[in-house]
Amino acid sequence: HPSRNLAMSANNHAKMVDEKDGQAAIDVPAKPQPTEAPPSNALMSLVLAVIAAGLLSSTIGLAIAYGTREYGFDAHKLHAVSESGTALFPATSHLGDNPCAGKKPKHAAPGDNYFSNVECVVDGILQTLEQAGTNVTKGYKGELEATGREPITTAYWEAGMCAVNVHWHLGAEHLSVGEFDSHGSGPKEEDHEHDHRRLGDGAVRKGFQCHHFNAHDPKFTTPYQWKHCVGMVVGETYEVHWPHSAAGACGTPYQYQSPFYDGVFCKDGIISLDPLNTYKKIGVQAQIYTIVNDEAYYYPEMIRGMIVEGSFGSDVGKYTGSTTGTSRDNTICSRYTPITWQVDRKCHLASASSFDAMCKKMMEQKDDMSGDVYPHGARELVDTEYVANNQQSRE
Repeated sequence: HPSRNLAMSANNHAKMVDEKDGQAAIDVPAKPQPTEAPPSNALMSLVLAVIAAGLLSSTIGLAIAYGTREYGFDAHKLHAVSESGTALFPATSHLGDNPCAGKKPKHAAPGDNYFSNVECVVDGILQTLEQAGTNVTKGYKGELEATGREPITTAYWEAGMCAVNVHWHLGAEHLSVGEFDSHGSGPKEEDHEHDHRRLGDGAVRKGFQCHHFNAHDPKFTTPYQWKHCVGMVVGETYEVHWPHSAAGACGTPYQYQSPFYDGVFCKDGIISLDPLNTYKKIGVQAQIYTIVNDEAYYYPEMIRGMIVEGSFGSDVGKYTGSTTGTSRDNTICSRYTPITWQVDRKCHLASASSFDAMCKKMMEQKDDMSGDVYPHGARELVDTEYVANNQQSRE
């Protein structure tokens, strides 16, 4: 049970400084064959079956090629098996009560609230491990010693994980100089006023912005009629997160969960702090977009994960950190750490309709994902002293 696994290691975690058939044979007298017999039903069935098989093979081939090219997931992984021996994407799955509901851990030992946010430093002693989001500019390295906690460098599916949620933040929580930083720009603040009222909780903290916005180009300024997403603005920058987990309900109707913690910790006995394996079993993909009202930038399957094609996903910073969000900053830190982060260093354009299609699919999931169809606030950039010194690159 996750609580027992986590309880065993709370102290250890802090000490480190701080996922054919049986048909019977029947003899039938042979019928005389006519000299010019028309094709038999059996022959016709055989011919049709061969044609159908060919078409199916072609379709599968196209799907595999398209999936690999467009979204960075290899469709051959449909046959992959996780470390627990369960097919990641089985052909069929059971229905029933949500097995992931309430799986977000709160305690390591009974009643200790171990996973509540904590002061980052008390009496000069760090109370938790590495944090996120960070500067992912190539060459940057944090100061927190993270030897032995290396990030996952392969694709997450190759590490036996699947996406368990998708959500996004207003502006970028990460920093990539020249791509999304303090010199970026976007729509005027008044363009957000109506959307803040719809969210009902006032303005949310905005992170860094990209450099694509052009007030004279209509694709950055023409409003979009949102049908499924809430509080979104054309021309704005958003950082999209896809949490992945080896303990997710992969391949079932409950794979996608909100809050994402329920999906990350869904299956028992996989994620633990002692021995510490969180950075091997939990990972987040992050990709930053400026939204445009232009169908030339439509991507139909963003719910699946980071897009990997051309410049998309070609320059990725990888490091270990924590969960993010505005309940944490450089005074209050997250105890959900360490986990792997894979962050695209480039900012990309995506159509508003791409996001709206993603929100539609989110609302079609078995679990209620209405809490993630609007932008969340962005955590302030983490100070270097709380950033792991293990950032790696992929080009």
